[in-house]
Amino acid sequence: MQIEISLLASNDRDFSTRDLGFLLHKHPEHVHERSTSAGTATIFFPEVGDGRTTVLLHLDVDPIGLVRGKSRQADGLLDQYVNDRPYVANSFLSVALGRSFGQSLSGKSKERQDLADRALPLEARVVPVAVAGGAGVVREVFEPLGYTVDVSTIDGSGPREIVDLRLAGTVRLSALLNHLYVLVPVLDNAKHWWIDREEIEKLLAKGEGWLADHPARELITRRALKHRRALVHQALERLSESVAEEEEDDSAATPEPEEVLEKPIRLHDLRLDTVAAALKSAGASTVLDLGCGEGKLIRRLVKERWVERVLGVDASVRTLEIAARRLRLETAGERMRERVGLQMGSLTYGDRRWQGFDAATLVEVIEHLEPSRLSALELSLFGSAAPRLVVVTTPNREYNALFEGMEEGAMRHPDHRFEWTRAEFESWSARVAEAHGYLVEFEPIGPLDETRGAPSQMAVFTRGAA
Repeated sequence: MQIEISLLASNDRDFSTRDLGFLLHKHPEHVHERSTSAGTATIFFPEVGDGRTTVLLHLDVDPIGLVRGKSRQADGLLDQYVNDRPYVANSFLSVALGRSFGQSLSGKSKERQDLADRALPLEARVVPVAVAGGAGVVREVFEPLGYTVDVSTIDGSGPREIVDLRLAGTVRLSALLNHLYVLVPVLDNAKHWWIDREEIEKLLAKGEGWLADHPARELITRRALKHRRALVHQALERLSESVAEEEEDDSAATPEPEEVLEKPIRLHDLRLDTVAAALKSAGASTVLDLGCGEGKLIRRLVKERWVERVLGVDASVRTLEIAARRLRLETAGERMRERVGLQMGSLTYGDRRWQGFDAATLVEVIEHLEPSRLSALELSLFGSAAPRLVVVTTPNREYNALFEGMEEGAMRHPDHRFEWTRAEFESWSARVAEAHGYLVEFEPIGPLDETRGAPSQMAVFTRGAA
């Protein structure tokens, strides 16, 4: 069996198709081999050019090696040798994919991260692949993800149809790889390995961002978990919770004036992306998130391998309960509980537990404090906790005039105690930095207007840099 993945030249041509090698962490001029539990995976590039570059993953299944060392009393031992595995081992191909392109599955690229983060014109071919249910099932699972699907029958005489599958779409490479990893074994409805609760975590991890909303999520989940009723029920329950959380987030945003104003320009997502990028760039592996709210930044950070520990602090018990539920801390494993902590506390009173962190974040927090309390925050954070990095974001009042329907002089949220202009924010930040031995740099967040700046502004304080 084999998978071919091709990167095509886009109309704007702002990247090279030869970058596929960087995205997959494989040199196009070399032949790469990986040993898997099913056999040998060979990776090479049969086509490298300006208009198209193709990588091919070929899996040579070893049917003898599959049962080598197993007891002769093992159930179905003879069937291990006399079956269709060398021809249509869908699940083994998925294992080979994960083994060969692990970093790419997670969306990481050391040399071309900007390309790894964007949708690219990609094509994929999987051949031969077994399908229980025919071409209709293939279209049912792939077309909702935005792919153009072409299915050609190779052999329709057996219990499972053998097909040549081709996909085309403009997606992130990591998304395509995760779709193939999950859905190729789903097609033949016959995974060849033991299924337990750990398989739920794998399915949810690889299906993050797309499986919960997929119209065929029940079919996919049942087949992925080999119809084990208890596991399927648990997985579907967690997927439903994920959808409910997103719906709750959307509904909660409706009455909040600030969210309504900023939603059209995706300012919330841009803020979190920008703050996370600043933390990563500074090499901050432990983060203190002050005013963490419902844990949106924490939820984003815990997905990153470079983040070792995050502590969220908020004054609201109810808000922290929501954060704990959305982070699933009650049912989380030991490793997750070691990485993530939530603490009720005031931001204007120093706490010894805040000390020792690489970085602290205040994302759209300071404007909710009375101006007279800012000096207390300054002492507790910059003076007592004194992380080597502090990231602060706050609205830019000058930009308010560009929000449709916003009255002159109004603030974006009724709980805001103030909103600063760029000059006011920079003046406060410069004074704090000088007083506590930090260097401060500023960065706009969101669409930049020549006169009024960006809708949000960020200050990055670095201790001792001066």
